[in-house]
Amino acid sequence: MEAQQAVETIQREMTVFARRARASAGRLHPELSLVSYTLLGHLEESGGCRATDLAAHYALDKSTVSRQVTALERAGLVERRLDPEDHRVQVLHLTGAGRRILDRVTRSRRTALRERLADWSEEDLERFARYLTRYNAWPGSGAGEDEDQAGRRA
Repeated sequence: MEAQQAVETIQREMTVFARRARASAGRLHPELSLVSYTLLGHLEESGGCRATDLAAHYALDKSTVSRQVTALERAGLVERRLDPEDHRVQVLHLTGAGRRILDRVTRSRRTALRERLADWSEEDLERFARYLTRYNAWPGSGAGEDEDQAGRRA
């Protein structure tokens, strides 16, 4: 397979992957979109952050993040707390309900992924993990930019 054909195949397969991820998110927790799941995951990993930090991290418009955060707040999954060091700043944190839903969806996604990869060799799994890590570490785009573009095309 020549390089150009390989790149076209990769692009097509990543689009299929993005579509499948979005559909899977809707099945696993209908009230929790893929974007919401991603934002909750980032809040968990970071231990909380400002909405503007979420927008910057995912290279999204602040109004887009604001709408998502408002929906998560209304659902009782996220709460705002004053930053202990700067009382003018509000930091987003997961609520107990947010942690429970994120944990349940994460477990379901891992189970589905393990089932899908069950017949892959350990060598193939390790290689695939390295390739994904390498691809996502590329410094040429904003964090989440590729993900967002794939989501729009999907």
